[in-house]
Amino acid sequence: MFSFCSCGIHMPRPKRGRPMPREPKSTDTLVSEVQPANPADFDVSEQDIDEAIAACEGDARATIRALLVAYAMLERDMSLRASAGFMRRPARPRRPVG
Repeated sequence: MFSFCSCGIHMPRPKRGRPMPREPKSTDTLVSEVQPANPADFDVSEQDIDEAIAACEGDARATIRALLVAYAMLERDMSLRASAGFMRRPARPRRPVG
């Protein structure tokens, strides 16, 4: 998934000039069809947790910080890839008629 180190998280980056891979259109769903994730679907073992902590030299705060940074990066990437039609925008004030 991610590789951790004491200075941050290393995520794979696409090569320049190539678009990010996209899921096939057959997997596209409407926002109303998306179901919340079941925590049982994500298998995180005690060994995974120990490896993340060890990668941050045993510092639990650094581990949590690295995980939060990774989460924020994923959230930003998702928002950048979101269709403009699905993004919420502030309501525009209506112009008076007449």
